[in-house]
Amino acid sequence: MELISCMLFLFLSLSLLLLFNSKRSSSRQWKNKRPPGPKGYPLIGNLLEMGDKPHQSLAILAASHGPIMRLKLGQMTTIVISSAAMAKQVLQTHDQALSDRTVPHSSTVYDHDKLGFPWLPVSDLWRTLRKVCNNHMFSHNALDSHEPIRRNNVGRLLADIRRSAHNGESVDIERAVFGAAFNMLSNTIFSVDLADPNSEWAKEFKETVWGILEESGKFDVGDYFPVLKWMDLRGSRRRMMVYIKKFLDMIVEMIEERFRRQEFAGGFDGGHRDMFHNLLNLPKENTYPNFDVYLIKHLILVLFPAGTDTTTSTVQWAMAELLRNRKILLKAQTELREVIGKDPLKESDFSRLPFLRAIVKETLRLHPPAPLLLPRKAREDTKIEGFLIPKDAQVIVNAWEIGRDKSIWEDASSFKPERFLGSEIDFKGRNFELIPFGAGRRICPGLPLATRMVHWILGSLIHSFDWKLEDGITPETINMDEKVGLTVVMAHPLRAIPLIV
Repeated sequence: MELISCMLFLFLSLSLLLLFNSKRSSSRQWKNKRPPGPKGYPLIGNLLEMGDKPHQSLAILAASHGPIMRLKLGQMTTIVISSAAMAKQVLQTHDQALSDRTVPHSSTVYDHDKLGFPWLPVSDLWRTLRKVCNNHMFSHNALDSHEPIRRNNVGRLLADIRRSAHNGESVDIERAVFGAAFNMLSNTIFSVDLADPNSEWAKEFKETVWGILEESGKFDVGDYFPVLKWMDLRGSRRRMMVYIKKFLDMIVEMIEERFRRQEFAGGFDGGHRDMFHNLLNLPKENTYPNFDVYLIKHLILVLFPAGTDTTTSTVQWAMAELLRNRKILLKAQTELREVIGKDPLKESDFSRLPFLRAIVKETLRLHPPAPLLLPRKAREDTKIEGFLIPKDAQVIVNAWEIGRDKSIWEDASSFKPERFLGSEIDFKGRNFELIPFGAGRRICPGLPLATRMVHWILGSLIHSFDWKLEDGITPETINMDEKVGLTVVMAHPLRAIPLIV
């Protein structure tokens, strides 16, 4: 009897112990529950599944694995976000924990990862640079003061296109818009034309920026296998070193030239009051005692590639969509001509042109310049909807997929600007179904300038001219293939023939 009692007690004890361990194990598994995702290959993980258009490949994978998905890209754990609700969790709810960056290996040259605004972790230096951008570079007053520069460059763009129209020549939209955007920035910052075809120095500067753009968008093995970084197998870092050194050296030349001009003019007060002038004077303010020339160079290094590429990409995609949809183009032209007549378009007109604004929103929905935004990095373990995002994991938000989400957008793959008429949805970071420039504390600081440039250039192109395609090309045969670099651009640059209105 005692043996039976002893065995029963032992059995009950073991059962309770197993039950306790089971619950503890279950609790631990829930606490460390990983997001679902595809099984990868040994060593390389899911790299082969990324393809040459990763935003599209990730959208296909998300259809099977859900709006929060885990991948292994080489040695890097990557969490992919593919819905507006999940994006809000990353970019707003857990913004502080997920606000650091994973830095491309090629961008670590000349301390650019330590000084370049997009790559810095949230820190005192990052806050200083954000304050400079918001208060001195892209504030409403600062942008208003540079409005004559943008107006002058839009006028020159239209004059160039008018010459092509008189000669019956087609226009390379990408090249034309890039030149205008580049000169808008260079005149805003330096008060000089840097897209001047007659200047060898300007040509060299422009080619250097193109080189940085090209290298920034290339696949680098070292980004996914840190142990191989030192080998620089594809040479991306070596080439980037050449381009960034050249860029920084040319900025030094600009600084030296500016100081010579200031000395000749009798000091800063007699010199140019462009953005560069204001930046050079910031250290005199108590708020920015440590803002030196080295920081200015790296800030400008970020501004040129980002500002020109984003504007060019957006305007080119918009023109392609309009040429594929003639009724929408005619509606936009009608609005412009009824509202402003034959007068040149001005920035103050934008608020009276809801259909033009809707076209820009719809273009950014279908063709966000950076479809995966800039990758973030978890600075600590973070739980989203019960799933663990481990510390140091890369976090990617697929803005391209969110913009085409059929549960949000009716007829999601079609170009229909009308969907935004009367809608409060905007791309300024408050509506997570449309986040081409990101959201939260790391939203693109140049958004206010990019918005003005895109609306002005695009509106002027469709207001001042009618457009027709080259012989042999129809709206249905316009090649809309993508090429992925720092931004997603048209793989085959759009050409069209302008007609004088």
